[in-house]
Amino acid sequence: MTNLIRAAEAGRTDEVLRELERGADLNGRDSRGRTPIMAAVHGNKPETVRALIEAGADINLQDNRKDNPFLYAGAEGLSEILQILIEAGADPAMTNRFGGTALIPAADRGHVDIVRMLLADSGVSINHVNNLGWTALLEAVILGDGGQRHTEIVQLLIDNGADVNIADHDGTTPLQHAKKRGYQAMIAALEAAGGK
Repeated sequence: MTNLIRAAEAGRTDEVLRELERGADLNGRDSRGRTPIMAAVHGNKPETVRALIEAGADINLQDNRKDNPFLYAGAEGLSEILQILIEAGADPAMTNRFGGTALIPAADRGHVDIVRMLLADSGVSINHVNNLGWTALLEAVILGDGGQRHTEIVQLLIDNGADVNIADHDGTTPLQHAKKRGYQAMIAALEAAGGK
């Protein structure tokens, strides 16, 4: 791991800037394919992320796992960093190793604030279908726990125009999945939105 990547992950912004002044590669990679900005995101260091963006870092490069700063911040619920990346013009159409946008793991992991932010500010596709055949709405039902956070995400997706009748590869709709699991609040929301 280079000094620059190590300093970025630790959030030592002054050291990061010194390394860049000495000619370190702003978009160089470590053995995991991580650039300095990806390492700063892994370390949850918003100030360092901002400094690297200002220095011209490529925010859309993906690591060996097909993660990039935007995808990782969305999946892990790093709202401050995600907002910085949205403002910097991160590409919301990029997909992770499962073929999903940042919205999909945010929905399945119950990150209400992240889902709200992505829907409001990023231009992410609400009905994107990943390699598993799932949309964010399907994942919130299938991988969620039926509790308050996942129910709130289902409602947010509905309110922002999600197609409630996009079925998975087996032809099962979000409403049918919610019924199988007995998630009453989700069932009510999906039925009210025209779910079949």
